[in-house]
Amino acid sequence: MRRLTFRRPDDWHVHFRDGAMMKAVVPYTARAFGRAIVMLNLTPPVTTAALAEAYRARILSCVPEGVSFTPLMTCYLTDHTDARDLVAGHKAGIFTAAKLYPAHATTNSAHGVTSVETIMPVLEAMAENGIPLLTHGEVTRPEVDIFDREARFAEEVLAPLLARLPGLRVVMEHITTEEGAALVRAHAGRMGATITPQHLLYNRNALFQGGLRPHMYCLPVLKREQHRLALRKAATGGETCFFLGTDTAPHLRHLKEADCGCAGVFSAPVALAAYLQVFAEENQLDAFEGFASLNGPAFYGLAPNEERVAYEERPARIAEEIEVGEAGRLVSLFSGEAAPWSEVSEKRT
Repeated sequence: MRRLTFRRPDDWHVHFRDGAMMKAVVPYTARAFGRAIVMLNLTPPVTTAALAEAYRARILSCVPEGVSFTPLMTCYLTDHTDARDLVAGHKAGIFTAAKLYPAHATTNSAHGVTSVETIMPVLEAMAENGIPLLTHGEVTRPEVDIFDREARFAEEVLAPLLARLPGLRVVMEHITTEEGAALVRAHAGRMGATITPQHLLYNRNALFQGGLRPHMYCLPVLKREQHRLALRKAATGGETCFFLGTDTAPHLRHLKEADCGCAGVFSAPVALAAYLQVFAEENQLDAFEGFASLNGPAFYGLAPNEERVAYEERPARIAEEIEVGEAGRLVSLFSGEAAPWSEVSEKRT
């Protein structure tokens, strides 16, 4: 039985939602990770420092007693974002970064940015003040095939923006393509990228095996096998520009299985087991701590967590569903199956 001890990781891309859902899902992330970058695409979105500070307090109220966890807040960018509020919120320690959702690209992105040109003064202020830009990297024009959206975003939006604002630091979140990985690699130092467990484990066949699989539907969607292999190489290859970000995105089961189901994979309960499976399959367990615990903090200028955790290659069966009060139920990654790795709780110090 293989065992691995490493610094407590951080999750650099998390959706907690709000209300009953938040109360149900925060403990899974808080118990596994020291910090998490929190997405603020609520309804309505969190667009100011005051709203972010209030949301952070609500998140902290859901952290289990005795668990040390720090939510890191982002500003949801819109065409009308106040650059002064963003900069002031960053200087006050409220905002860690700002998030660019192209309008209508994914869940609760209707208030997102219609054009990068529209928010250029905000991006210039971010570059001047060292505020990282986090991007949902897809173009949303109807003529662009959904499987090509990320590659087109890298070419049409990000590459020109990087050239125009050389001081801007960018995270391309949840990359799904070899083109996305190549762009980040070419700008390593000022660019980073998060990679989700589902995009490392599955290609787009998983969406259609034996029928439509709504719990495997996320945005950006799963891609061809060549892209999955490129992502595995990026994640496990020891390159510091790539780091862990689950994009865990809870939606109630009945909303996922509807005739117009929601996009998102809820992976928080099994995220570390899923990543460890990938690194074990690639015979790169020695590189896991860098990807999970070191590269992200280094990009954001933070110290890594000192606490150590241990996992062993011991299967543990995952519940079919997770109750969310009276609202409904959640289905997680590996639901009803065995997660291949388990935490060795007595090894935590």
